[in-house]
Amino acid sequence: MAERSDRAPARWRRPFLRWLDGVEAGWAVPLLVGSFVAVWTLYLAIAYAGGGLHPDTLEAWTLGQHFAWGYHKHPPLSGWIAAGWTAVFPLSDRSLQLMAMVNAGLALIFVDLISRQFVTGHKRILVLLLLMLTPAYQFHAQRFNANSVLLATWPLATWCFLRAFETRAPLWAAAAGCTTALAMVGKYYSIFLVTSFALAALAHPARRAYFTSASPWISVVIGLAALSPHIYWLATTGAPTFTYALAHAGGNAATSFREVRYFLLGLVAAMSVSAVLWVLVAGTRLKQFPADFAAMSPGLRLLFYVTIGTIVLPVTTSLVMGTDLPSLWALQGLFLFAVLVVCGTSYPIERFYTVNLTVTVAGVALAAVSIAAPIHAVWRNDHGYEEGRNLYAQAASEVTRQWREFTGEPMTTVSGDEALAFATAFYSPDHPRFGHEDVLGLARKTLLDRGWAALCFRDQEPCIRWMELASSRTGHFVRREFTVQATLWGRPGLSREVVVLMVRPRGIRMIPKSAADDFSASRRATE
Repeated sequence: MAERSDRAPARWRRPFLRWLDGVEAGWAVPLLVGSFVAVWTLYLAIAYAGGGLHPDTLEAWTLGQHFAWGYHKHPPLSGWIAAGWTAVFPLSDRSLQLMAMVNAGLALIFVDLISRQFVTGHKRILVLLLLMLTPAYQFHAQRFNANSVLLATWPLATWCFLRAFETRAPLWAAAAGCTTALAMVGKYYSIFLVTSFALAALAHPARRAYFTSASPWISVVIGLAALSPHIYWLATTGAPTFTYALAHAGGNAATSFREVRYFLLGLVAAMSVSAVLWVLVAGTRLKQFPADFAAMSPGLRLLFYVTIGTIVLPVTTSLVMGTDLPSLWALQGLFLFAVLVVCGTSYPIERFYTVNLTVTVAGVALAAVSIAAPIHAVWRNDHGYEEGRNLYAQAASEVTRQWREFTGEPMTTVSGDEALAFATAFYSPDHPRFGHEDVLGLARKTLLDRGWAALCFRDQEPCIRWMELASSRTGHFVRREFTVQATLWGRPGLSREVVVLMVRPRGIRMIPKSAADDFSASRRATE
């Protein structure tokens, strides 16, 4: 049936076939990726119409406002990108949602750069369609953070490494060094990709030609040079990112085996839909897999070794060191499997299947936009999020109003619950800087001079206890509570109480009457 359809296609298939004819002409892939970005950005706009941005996205933007070669949790790439994006595009939810999906779109473009080294025509499209049926490039991508930023950096670094290994040209070697450094300043988890490059090169039959050339050593020198500012930052700041990363270690053998099992099962689940559809496409031709594997081209064999390394290395590390190992840390590597499976086939794939898969991907996307997104928005408006993201803008607006009423000045520093603090930094017109909980109170003179505010949801007991401790170490503060309510298209939703602690800047003697009353009441309550 597939061959018959390709010879005499139905009328509705003909536009798709003309589109597939444009793959090698250079316009079909950009059209596919551009449509993907547009549709899923629309999904995010509808599904989160009554909700704020994810806390990870807010964290990336907030930290990126202060340029540094590193931040207290993660390397700096996600912060740099968010800050750079909003320096050009508007500061809004829709803008950063578009940023997240553009990152996913770039990831798919970089994957196609790898695929075109091994296949031509609509097989390149098949690789992208299979990836679009995983959750990595939509739902994982919308949480723009140190994990999702690797969606683009990993395939870019892999492409440059493959070209450097094959050509041994100095420019490609330098590109491999720069892009692997870029992946490292995205997240340290990328060390598994970099190590996989080295192990794959050692395992490849052409290893002698590669290692006796200047290519690997150029990559190492350029990569270390590109990383040197971040390395210097680590050396001069006490490496707080390492401290944060090591907090994920220390488990016992039982927890390590459980983490590994969930890690592998999570990756299988993420690829399950694509795997089933690929089985339907390949059909009985799957029995040719052993022969295809044995006849794999040198470039694909190198990619196969890299793929194995990105799975074996984190699993081994988790078992040895007892580290956490969520499968979402490895979703950016799913492209390796898709490229190997599709590009490793020796037999032709009828365009009939590519058209069917395209229609499936389009149908899923349209159903998500027209059905799932509105349902999600209404449900979240009524039931909320654990982190309270559909109340962020309201809380930021109210605390800004009360701060200005209390001090008559813009708010400069905010802390408390991290997610609420990042949200206030983003949504408040004052855009205050984020202050760590451990530097508040009497730890920094500049904070006491300028004053600061802290927010917690009333039901966040650890945050409330910290707020009570902080208030006991300073004077000239008020503590207030107010209620914020979610709304969606004019429809009221759930509400939560917010507790605010405001420390008055030094040098401000005049306090409005309402604030003075709160101040006296707070002092009596403290005493």
